[in-house]
Amino acid sequence: MEVKEYCRNVEMELNLWKSRLYDVIRKMDKAPTGNKEKIYEDINGLHILMTELEDRLDKLRTSCPTEWSPEEKEIRVRLGDLENRYKETSKVLFDYDYGG
Repeated sequence: MEVKEYCRNVEMELNLWKSRLYDVIRKMDKAPTGNKEKIYEDINGLHILMTELEDRLDKLRTSCPTEWSPEEKEIRVRLGDLENRYKETSKVLFDYDYGG
């Protein structure tokens, strides 16, 4: 797979994560202050991961390297981190939604 095609695919995946993150933030806005404080760091961490991923994708798009598997591996790791943080943050919000 060529770099530009890979970047497009990861960009689509990032857009899906942005949508999920937006949903979490909307739910967080409705949560009581105590719950917001519990997940603030997680939400901030999600934003940071998204920014890092976007920066890496921009780098891949503009530099178009011949060997990009190290970047690909790092992006996969970051996407895994994003998914784990999302799940942890969602658990707190899920508990809030159901009075846990």
